[in-house]
Amino acid sequence: MAKAGFVLVGRMFLGLRYSIDLRAATRCWVAGLCAVALGAGADGTNWMGSVDGAVALSLLSIPGTHNSAALHEPFPGTAKCQLLSLSAQLDAGVRFLDMRCRHMNDAFALYHGSVDQHQRFDEALSTVYAFLENNPTECVVMGVTGVRGGSNTTRTFEETFDAYVAKNPDKWRLSATIPTLGEARGKIVLLRRFCATALPKGLAATGWRNNTTFSTGRLRVQDCYRVSDNDAKWGRVANLFEESSKAGPDTLFINYTSGTRSGWFGIPSVTAVSDEINRRLETGLPADFPGWHGVVVMDFANATRTALVYEINARSARPHPQAPPTLDPL
Repeated sequence: MAKAGFVLVGRMFLGLRYSIDLRAATRCWVAGLCAVALGAGADGTNWMGSVDGAVALSLLSIPGTHNSAALHEPFPGTAKCQLLSLSAQLDAGVRFLDMRCRHMNDAFALYHGSVDQHQRFDEALSTVYAFLENNPTECVVMGVTGVRGGSNTTRTFEETFDAYVAKNPDKWRLSATIPTLGEARGKIVLLRRFCATALPKGLAATGWRNNTTFSTGRLRVQDCYRVSDNDAKWGRVANLFEESSKAGPDTLFINYTSGTRSGWFGIPSVTAVSDEINRRLETGLPADFPGWHGVVVMDFANATRTALVYEINARSARPHPQAPPTLDPL
């Protein structure tokens, strides 16, 4: 009678005997919780407002940006990763921000590698706080990473981060577990890529591996950023889409579609990758990858591509939330 997993036998209300795969039934129930049925009025500023608060963030498709503050570069194509300001990204539907922080003078400055992005972390936080104040149905997952080159500090990176949080503690969710949307609404959910001694302090991502696909803690990540062949990069992106579409709520998938390719004299080019991969996102993501995908991280995100990601939630909607089937004892 059994195929794979546990099979239970019960009675339907008509008295007929039937069999059901418990894992399949549970998956259907989880899928029901994932149903979002985005209303016609939902747009980039409030698309989470139509999502059931019981849904885990891991069971959503969430637009994100790579090096979210990277608007400046010394030479075309080498460091700029976004065209939209942080405020414009949030208005367009982005709900994952990737903040790269250099620790200087006991404060954080935002950098892409060695390139100063002329913005301070407190300025970025003010933008996010204002957005959440105006759109309380939303949340923002924020990855915080320390970059090399810190100077003139009298405390640790963690202590400086804590000082930022202490100014607005009610705006942060620092639990180590993946929240439901209801638990996260109106807050920044920390994805922590720096070491910490006082725990819990957000979703731990300190086991981040370099230029590969990997699992760490509650995360499953594709971040193959050194790209020699765009077909190979898209293959890695697509592989994680396939994997995430079959996963349950216990793992948050983060799929970086970004990367760089070496050009003349080894100078890295962001656009040599983003131009092609973004085109493939626009043509392949809606049709080829049903299901939820966690965070889809993009270079040069815009309203069109972010909508393609968050509208997956509506296209992937199953029946409305319902309890798992109740079975009579054998």
